[in-house]
Amino acid sequence: MAEKKTGRGILYAVTGSVFWGASGTAAQALFANSQISPLWLVGVRLLLAGLLLLAWYGLASKQSLFSIWKNQRSATFLLLFAFLGMLPSQLSYFMAIHYGNAPTATVLQFLGPIFIILYLTVCSHALPRRLDLISVIVALVGTFLLVTSGNLIKLSLAPLALFWGLAAGLSQASYTLLPKELLVNFDGRLVVGWAMTLGSIPFFPILFSHSLKSISLVGGGQITFIVIFGTMLAYLFYINSLQDLQPATTGMLSSFEPLTATFLAVAFLGTSLTAIQVLGGLFVLSTIFLQSIPTKAA
Repeated sequence: MAEKKTGRGILYAVTGSVFWGASGTAAQALFANSQISPLWLVGVRLLLAGLLLLAWYGLASKQSLFSIWKNQRSATFLLLFAFLGMLPSQLSYFMAIHYGNAPTATVLQFLGPIFIILYLTVCSHALPRRLDLISVIVALVGTFLLVTSGNLIKLSLAPLALFWGLAAGLSQASYTLLPKELLVNFDGRLVVGWAMTLGSIPFFPILFSHSLKSISLVGGGQITFIVIFGTMLAYLFYINSLQDLQPATTGMLSSFEPLTATFLAVAFLGTSLTAIQVLGGLFVLSTIFLQSIPTKAA
């Protein structure tokens, strides 16, 4: 029975990661073939996915959708999570794709755990573990190779792509740290659903000023895929995997996200990466495996 649950958990984690990676490639294709802005796409994704998650929670749970607002502390943390975690995380990721491409944006987003290590080190006033230091060094080397291809004079990524990619990693750290207390006391669907819905509010002027007639049938399909599969179902599979697997294992399996984004972008969008950039990406992804090593083994 345990082996069956582990297999199911692995399937959920890999499927969710593949959906996330594929949504990045879909966004890259959408930006290349339409006049849709990343701001509009982020707003649509947050609003629709947030409402879907709240509807899912409302149908599956007997608890009130507004229970999280009844406590001032939880309401405050929810607002912080929505506007300092969820919104910048989604915005920076799609902006990095817009100015660069899905593979590099997704890999740079995986610098999030490194920023978490640095944050916790400063807050605890203690030196990080040796394994954490190794992870930071490996991540920095990988990022250097990814953005320069080993050429100190010329960047392989546009400056804005690098900026938004690093911002995606930083905001992923805040996205991970801010909702910790909320997820202890409330269902993840409720927390993330409200955070996404709130995070979409600043985009309302853009959302309702955009003509849907300008979106092609293919573009509409790509948007639907990003909202349903790349957000809604990806999240569903992710939280289900945590019921059967340890978080460290799920973290390792999430490396399928950048691998999927890279494969699809190279295979279908003609995105090219140098051998040095691929090596740099592997360096960054290797920090996931380093961080999964038990402390005693470190």
